[in-house]
Amino acid sequence: MSYKDSSFSIPERAGHLLKEMTLHEKIGQLLQPFGWKTYAKENGKVVLSEDFQKQVKEGGIGSLYGVLRADPWTEVTLENGLSPEEGARAINDIQRFVIENSRLGIPILFGEECSHGHMAIGATVFPVPLSVGSAWNVDLYREMCRAIALETRSQGGAATYSPVLDVVRDPRWGRTEECFAEDPYLIGELAVAAVEGLQGERLDAEGSVIATLKHFVAYGSSEGGRNAGPVHMGMRELHESDLLPFRKGVAAGALSVMTAYNEIDGIPCTSNAYLLKELLRGQWGFDGFVITDCGAINMLAWGHDVAEDGEHAAALALKAGVDMEMSGEMFAKHLESAVQNRLLDETVLDDAVRRVLSIKFKLGLFENPYVNPARAAEVIGCSEHVRLARQIAQESIVLLKNTDQTLPLKKDMRKVAVIGPNADQMYNQLGDYTSPQQRSQIVTLLDGIRNKLGSGADEQVLHALGCRIRGDAREGFEHAISCAEQADVVIMAIGGSSARDFGEGTIDLRTGASVVTEHAWSDMECGEGIDRAGLGLLGVQLELVQDIYKLGKPVIIVYINGRPIVEPWIDEHAHAIVEAWYPGQEGGNAIADILFGDVNPSGRLTVSIPKHVGQLPVYYNGKRSRGKRYLEMDNKPQYPFGYGLSYTEFRYDRLQISPQQIGPGEEATVQIEVTNIGQAAGSEVVQLYVTDKISSVTRPNKELKGFRKVHIAPGETTTVTFSIAREHLQLINQSFEPVVEDGEFIIMVGKNAEDFVSGSLMVKDEGKHA
Repeated sequence: MSYKDSSFSIPERAGHLLKEMTLHEKIGQLLQPFGWKTYAKENGKVVLSEDFQKQVKEGGIGSLYGVLRADPWTEVTLENGLSPEEGARAINDIQRFVIENSRLGIPILFGEECSHGHMAIGATVFPVPLSVGSAWNVDLYREMCRAIALETRSQGGAATYSPVLDVVRDPRWGRTEECFAEDPYLIGELAVAAVEGLQGERLDAEGSVIATLKHFVAYGSSEGGRNAGPVHMGMRELHESDLLPFRKGVAAGALSVMTAYNEIDGIPCTSNAYLLKELLRGQWGFDGFVITDCGAINMLAWGHDVAEDGEHAAALALKAGVDMEMSGEMFAKHLESAVQNRLLDETVLDDAVRRVLSIKFKLGLFENPYVNPARAAEVIGCSEHVRLARQIAQESIVLLKNTDQTLPLKKDMRKVAVIGPNADQMYNQLGDYTSPQQRSQIVTLLDGIRNKLGSGADEQVLHALGCRIRGDAREGFEHAISCAEQADVVIMAIGGSSARDFGEGTIDLRTGASVVTEHAWSDMECGEGIDRAGLGLLGVQLELVQDIYKLGKPVIIVYINGRPIVEPWIDEHAHAIVEAWYPGQEGGNAIADILFGDVNPSGRLTVSIPKHVGQLPVYYNGKRSRGKRYLEMDNKPQYPFGYGLSYTEFRYDRLQISPQQIGPGEEATVQIEVTNIGQAAGSEVVQLYVTDKISSVTRPNKELKGFRKVHIAPGETTTVTFSIAREHLQLINQSFEPVVEDGEFIIMVGKNAEDFVSGSLMVKDEGKHA
């Protein structure tokens, strides 16, 4: 037989190829060096580096990371980077060289970043995951993942490092924007959609890529919200909360998992054999490969200090269940000597190689290693994907406050002032893990409002920057106040920024003109590695809002940001507050659609927003025994999980639970009537929560177990139905077994975690509680 013969099974082909490989060639399959370092663009063509060519000929590379990644870290810009068609050609050139110049002709696996769109020049920039979660629309997210997979695979990318399934516990963490929610059930539903959308029906199809579930596990529960900090979590909570989305993603067929940087109870995730072997492969039946995050193996020796040097760290990770190293540095340097020095048995290495090879066969890379550059130019950034980006942004925007129906605005107003550092700064609305952008591709809030008002916009819209996100410069206040004085209403675009330094220069606060500087001034206050001690607005943004409020004009706050903002003064005084998160390239149009009432807001919070940072942690599904209140205030959030206003009102009636008692293997049906009692059509997110009234181990006060987003016309009543099955009622008992115990369960259906109607369900003969 031959491993190149597709008539044989994948296990047979992988087994045969493995027998043909030298130790050095095997190790090469476990490496994923930085792809952008393998080539240079010269006179419009890609030239492969001498080091890369040498390594390939010696059989030393099986995968590349971020060949098409463009950002300040890679130093790939719009000027020296690759267009969609050029990127596809470059991937083909690299792949062809590898196949034709390595002894066995094993194709490269190209891994790319796709958190909210392929991180390559020209790709569609969708809203960040925190926005996606706020849309509560699983089908729409699945469609978004299909679009991302198509754009990525059309250029040759075959694996992506998403979805992020971390459960947010402390929003001071800079990577909150990359996560969906504080709730594991909601994250789990989106995990399944991501796997289905990214991997498609066939992995070898032209629009399918491998989904990588990350970060495994509890990365969002770090000490103090500090990135990669220790996690203090018991095994029961780990299984019931942070592991749940990963289990669902694996059950949906995910073929890659990325380890987290953090430790859990003293064991680093990158060397945790229980997580990677006993649980992931043994109990869950995962048959894909495990990859590290960049630099994670280094941390085992220099950070976690559980390995005495790089050789021991590499061996420790591989024996624990890691298959591939992003960056490839430690595996490349030390795996061969680890085998020779008997720190590592070669059979362990063989198992990892077999898993990687099997995925390459499943992807069809041996049969179809190349892509069509013309196809890449056609699908990347296409109009259908732009439309989808706008719809997701529309559905994810959350209306937090709307005093006296300040919103929606009328289009015939005399003057509107659009003020603030996020009104017209395109990178500030895109989030982290974003490539360099053509200005014409991004619709800022100012653009969106001008688009909405049409031909009269030049006369109606006044704009001022006012201040920056960070820093105490106030020289822009005078112009901002002058604009506000002339306006009927003031829209304040404030919040945060996860924009890296794209070399755009700075902005003159007085005139709004771009100013070329030697070093670009960065407003970044969120994103990977940017954790905060507080959640208030940085710089002088609050002062700017307060000065403009004194004019007596209606003030509408539009937050554009990557984590919750806690500003009690704004909560009390602003006439309306809109939470837009980072809404992507169509964000300006989407926000304008909401502000002017062409779209009724339907976004709902997936992270609780506290009244004060001292309340943290403040997530809705805390234990009933978590305590009562602080001396200064209670422990309730300012805006609870699931919260969001609409331009209409919904009434909940006639909750029915049938039957009211279930036994082994039985399910209950929950029905609720939801009526639109307002004057506008709108979408409501109907949420189902469950409380286990008495249990053998302590349980959360309530847990989300279902949701439906339904569109209802004025005066119309819709019946929403949920099923309550065993998975919605079970707990992890004192023997760490999943069980459903006898007793009463409170069933709650409503608008958010604090506004619902409730009934009870009795469970018998499932198992006694202690």
